[in-house]
Amino acid sequence: MAGTFVIAQGGGPTAVINQTVVGATLEIRKRHPGAKVLGSIHGVRGIRDGNYVDLSAIPEDRLRLIAGTPSAALGSTRDKPDAAYCEVILNGLKKAGADAFIYIGGNDTSGTQQILTDAAGGSIAFVHAPKTIDNDLEENDHTPGFISAAEFVAGAFLSVDLDFRALPGIYVGIVMGRHAGFLTAAAAAWQLDPDSGPHLVYVPERPFSAAGFIDDVRASLDRHKRCIVAVSEGVSTADGKALVESLVPPDKLERDAHGNVKLSGSDLPAALERALADGLPGKRARVDALGYMPRGYIGAISAVDAQEAFDAGAFAVAVAGEGGGSVALQYDGTKTVLKKVPLKNVAGKTRHMPDDFMKPDVNQLSDAGMAYLKRLVPEKYKVGKPFV
Repeated sequence: MAGTFVIAQGGGPTAVINQTVVGATLEIRKRHPGAKVLGSIHGVRGIRDGNYVDLSAIPEDRLRLIAGTPSAALGSTRDKPDAAYCEVILNGLKKAGADAFIYIGGNDTSGTQQILTDAAGGSIAFVHAPKTIDNDLEENDHTPGFISAAEFVAGAFLSVDLDFRALPGIYVGIVMGRHAGFLTAAAAAWQLDPDSGPHLVYVPERPFSAAGFIDDVRASLDRHKRCIVAVSEGVSTADGKALVESLVPPDKLERDAHGNVKLSGSDLPAALERALADGLPGKRARVDALGYMPRGYIGAISAVDAQEAFDAGAFAVAVAGEGGGSVALQYDGTKTVLKKVPLKNVAGKTRHMPDDFMKPDVNQLSDAGMAYLKRLVPEKYKVGKPFV
């Protein structure tokens, strides 16, 4: 490899994405002394605009401090480049003299790298380094960012279950995840016993019925005297529509700049509160959206997650030396290992939670799902079982 590497961050920030930037930067210094490392500001927009920070000039102690800091230190973007935009990016990389471009992100990021790879014809090495709290990248057992976010979710639901043992009622927590239910499922990772919440888990991989939801909550109240519910913001009804589209009048729906229905706005919590009030009148109920809090919470940064994110960045440099590809975190039966996989295997694809992670007839995690979560998110606190 020659002299100039460009690194960028795309999509939603996480608690450990900066570890990947620093892992790559320090590995470049080791493998390629004197190489220039440019950090693109706000993802591919920085390449388009020629807006970079020189990571080569930053002392290692400061880089290490940045590595342990949540959010995307270089700034991120939600841009989804098409072929024309990718041509602009490619010209920007050539202008910067880039020999390799390491782009850290999820599905859309890998898709951008595939388009750029096809357009460049081998003149630049394009590497996708994984990052997403949704845990939805093909070829990966899990992704950097997921474990830390899952710890937040597991801790939040353990805490709220203890709260509602003291003052029984209904609690619904809405968790991020447009198409994959891994993070919502993590709500069950730290259950104390079979009586513990969440008593119900609704994921995008299964159709959601508002009437069935009320019946499930009613049954849980009869059994546990309270009901703790984890529901993914991406759940859809049997017709394939996002739940929020089914519960909220069309003229009241919130939409983003691209016209897509906003799953994380105030519509879904309000709609679920109304459904509970109508279906279970007089019951104490609360609906909260966890929102962005899980993805970059400084109080729940997993040491394992941080190390894996750092190692993924370092491994991305080796992948660049082999001409490009995608970095994947895979499980060999005893430990997590890093592998190079073709970009086409990851680009623009969504990994869904396996069917056998949920019990077949109820909205609860199966033994297989619990085993997966407990491997990645082992219990962190010793909690006494309440008397009530």
